[in-house]
Amino acid sequence: MRVLVTGASGFVGGAVATALADRGDAVVGLGRRPGGWSHPGGRYVRRDLLAPVDDLGAFDAVVHAAALADDWAPLPEAMRVNRDGAVAIGRALPGARLVHISTASVYDARHPTVLGHEGAPLPTRFLSAYSASKAAAERALAGRAAAILRPHAVYGPGDTTLLPRVLEARRGPLLPLPGGGRALHTLTRIDTLVAATLRALDAPGDIGVVNVGDAPALPLADVLQRVLAARGEPARILPLPVGAAMALATAAERRARRTGTRPRLTRYAVSQLGMERTLDLTRMRERLGLEPRPVDLAGAADW
Repeated sequence: MRVLVTGASGFVGGAVATALADRGDAVVGLGRRPGGWSHPGGRYVRRDLLAPVDDLGAFDAVVHAAALADDWAPLPEAMRVNRDGAVAIGRALPGARLVHISTASVYDARHPTVLGHEGAPLPTRFLSAYSASKAAAERALAGRAAAILRPHAVYGPGDTTLLPRVLEARRGPLLPLPGGGRALHTLTRIDTLVAATLRALDAPGDIGVVNVGDAPALPLADVLQRVLAARGEPARILPLPVGAAMALATAAERRARRTGTRPRLTRYAVSQLGMERTLDLTRMRERLGLEPRPVDLAGAADW
């Protein structure tokens, strides 16, 4: 199978492209960074999502993993990359099976997500441009994508998002967390997301929207402490009341808008860390034939 993978220079796209090339598919990876992905069985092309791709040949399938994963990005730029980029790829390859990597951040961030179900209507108000633009991409791809996958808090070897942000939030030996990190989270190891993507590519017919994650859900603080301890960087959790953290984030965002700077804390970050974010994984079992695996922190010392 000839597959185009967007976002191949990133954490998720690179892992998917490598898995496809490893199994013998002919892979072309698109990315923004020079030399962002390499494999003996694949080819990497540096290109903007909105640029033409017809010179790359025909494809049987496309995995759209490219995204601007920045909760403080300007909304027009987030929409250009996340919504318009998805639409452009879908239109450029009308005959290819399209698997779109979305995010559980499309669920309403203003309230806890408790066993979030794919059938719930998307919200109309969002706490970040990232969530708003990813939800807009899902709406735009409805009826075009064979599968839309929603992972949450993707972790594992090569992580460029979750762990770096945790390390940045540390204050010496302390790790401030809204709610003390006691809220339950459905985490998604990169291997789980890759397996779900390959199943969605290979399955007959349309799969629809599917949550992707590991089980059971765990308190975020427990996971983060185990990862940091494995890296030799243990931290003590500093609990912050969610309400107080949200007030601080609101003030920080207002200040950032006045000064044109980036806030150290956002309402989106507080909502994602301090509130429950658990997913119903029934569709993953039934539509992809994947049983959720326990959270796996093996190798965390080298992440």
